[in-house]
Amino acid sequence: MCNIKYDELGPVKVLHLHSSKAGLDAFVVVDNVALGPAVGGVRVRPRVGVEEVQRLARTMTLKNSIAGLPHGGGKAGISLDPSSPEKKKVFQAFAALTESLNEYIPGPDMGSDEECMAWIYEETGRAVGLPERMGGLPLDKLGATGFGLAECAEVACRHAGIRLEGAKVAIHGFGSVGKAVARFMALKGAVIVGAADIGGTVYDPAGLDLEALGLAKEKTGSVNGYQASGVVRQKPWEVLAAPCDILIPAATADVINIENVSSVKARLVLQGANLPVTRQAEEELHRRGVLSVPDFIANAGGVIMAAMEYAKKEKDEAFKAISRKIRENTEMVLQKAKAEGMLPVKAATELALGRIREAMKTAPF
Repeated sequence: MCNIKYDELGPVKVLHLHSSKAGLDAFVVVDNVALGPAVGGVRVRPRVGVEEVQRLARTMTLKNSIAGLPHGGGKAGISLDPSSPEKKKVFQAFAALTESLNEYIPGPDMGSDEECMAWIYEETGRAVGLPERMGGLPLDKLGATGFGLAECAEVACRHAGIRLEGAKVAIHGFGSVGKAVARFMALKGAVIVGAADIGGTVYDPAGLDLEALGLAKEKTGSVNGYQASGVVRQKPWEVLAAPCDILIPAATADVINIENVSSVKARLVLQGANLPVTRQAEEELHRRGVLSVPDFIANAGGVIMAAMEYAKKEKDEAFKAISRKIRENTEMVLQKAKAEGMLPVKAATELALGRIREAMKTAPF
């Protein structure tokens, strides 16, 4: 039984798509369109549920609002193994069934990439994060989300009392976002000491060789293939408790929760994934003096670049927009949180809701 929660914002549309012929089972949630057509990724993983898609769609509504984008929030989820040989056929069926859903503009997400967006665009003429050959700004290749996280880190470190140069960073989820944020953080002088994916965690307090780590991941499919003296190997989730200054959960939702939050040793958590920290864990981190920057502030680089692509802007202009918007929003949210003694996620939500509610006053529905 689906448990859709409706409130003043939405969702305005919830669709269940099914095609036994194509092997498609998917959900689309258009949460709110007061600011414009909804932009949000297509998540691909086995047994994705409508409640998960709804939570992610709401995050996109808040993220697009606080970033000042002319877009509402939406999300799609396709129940499929991302490595399935039937992936193209499934995406083509998804595109055909959403061709008339003009309120929703799909983008890449976990399990999907620019090629998937090309399959959708060929059918509907409506997608972002397209391959370069189609005039797109490929989010994963350019590392838009990772770049934004590094820009966020530079501002947040001042509030957390951390010197970014030399700061030790651990990353949970060494996929497209994790690899990009590692690269951009290293360019700012940070030291990547821990990285994890489904195959395990590698940790070295002296720092990991990012080039060797990337090659190992490409060759073996996991960071666990990384070879170096002094490296410690652990279970995937153990990176969350790694001794570090900055922790970046960049994989799935709810990985930092009430069961493990007490083991977090970082002084700053930058949310690279969507919804990686539960509300109870947010409260406990705040109580302990650990600064946690909300997902829809920290990881907005991808959707900002997607919106710039949709507006036919160039790559350099998109990177400048990511830097400016994320730096401004991080500062604004953390100042408000400190001044009013509230969780950063509450401060960010209040700011995002203000813009949405103002737009809803003149919305036709």
